[in-house]
Amino acid sequence: MAMVSMKFFVPSLNSPNLRPTKRYSGMAVAASNQDAVALGVTVTQGEGNLPKLLLTSDHGSEAEIYLFGGCITSWKVPSGRDLLFVRPDAVFDKKKPISGGIPHCFPQFGPGLMQQHGFARNMDWSLVESENVEGNPNVTLELKDGPYSRAMWDFSFQARYKVVLNTKSLSTELKVTNTDNKPFTFSTALHSYFRASITGVSVKGLKGCKTLNKDPDPKNPIEGREERDAITFPGFVDCIYLDAPNEVHLDNGLGDVISIRNTNWSDAVLWNPHLQMEACYKDFVCVENAKIGTIQLEPEQSWIAKQHLSIA
Repeated sequence: MAMVSMKFFVPSLNSPNLRPTKRYSGMAVAASNQDAVALGVTVTQGEGNLPKLLLTSDHGSEAEIYLFGGCITSWKVPSGRDLLFVRPDAVFDKKKPISGGIPHCFPQFGPGLMQQHGFARNMDWSLVESENVEGNPNVTLELKDGPYSRAMWDFSFQARYKVVLNTKSLSTELKVTNTDNKPFTFSTALHSYFRASITGVSVKGLKGCKTLNKDPDPKNPIEGREERDAITFPGFVDCIYLDAPNEVHLDNGLGDVISIRNTNWSDAVLWNPHLQMEACYKDFVCVENAKIGTIQLEPEQSWIAKQHLSIA
C-alpha cells in the first residue's frame, strides 16, 4: 500500500461546540491534539463570525455547515456550481434562524404550540465526529436539550446529524433519540432551499400523492391529489405531499437535474413564496423532505431518516 500523507487542521476557535474525534477508513491515525479534525474538514469563521465547517472532497466538491442551527448553507459540485441557496435577507447574528441552505425543522414542523418550525434551527449544534473515507469527508453534529429548548418542549433528547460529501452527492442522516424517562412526540423536516430559475423549475415523481394545499389559506389546507407528471411554479406554491415516494427529481431551470432520495422521510413539501419575497423568489425553490405526522418515541427509542442529494 502506498504511503498517504495526511495533515490535520487544528481549530483556532476555542469553542465548546468543537469536540470532534478522528477516524479514517482502513487506517489508524495518531494525533497529538484532541481537537484535530479529519482531512478535508476545516473549522473556520463564517458570516457574523459564527463557527463554520468547510468540507472539501478530493474530487472537487465542497459543502459549508454552520454550527448555529446545524445548517448546511452551501453544496458545490466539481464544476463550482452551488446547488443550494441562501436568501439575501439571511442574517448571521443568532437572533433568528439562517434563512436558506438546509435548515432543520424540529421538534415541530410549521406553526404550533411553540415557535415556527421548533427550536433546532435556533440553537448551536456541536461537532462530535469527523472522518475522511477515500477522500470524501463527513461530519457528525449533535444537539441536546438545554434551558432554551426545555422552555418550549420539556424533554431530554439527543439529535445526531451526519453529513457526507461525495463527488456529486450530499447525504444526511438524522437520528433522534429519546433520552428522557417519559415518551415524547415530534414532527420534523429538512427545509431545503435549492438555487433555481423559477420559471424553468419542475419537480417530477409526486403524481398520485395526496396533497394538502396551503394556498390560499395556510390554516385550512385544501385536500386533493396530484395529477401532474411535472409540477411547475407559475405563482405562489405551498403544498404538502403525503406518503411521497422515496425519490423525486428537481430540474432547477439552470441545467441541473437533482435527484432527491430519502429513507423514512414519509412526506414532501414544495414551496415558493412568489411575490411575498419579490427580491429573491425567482432564484430558489424549496423541495423538502418531511415527517408531517407526529412520531412518538418511548424512552431510549430512536428514529432515523436519511436524505441523499445527487446529480448525474
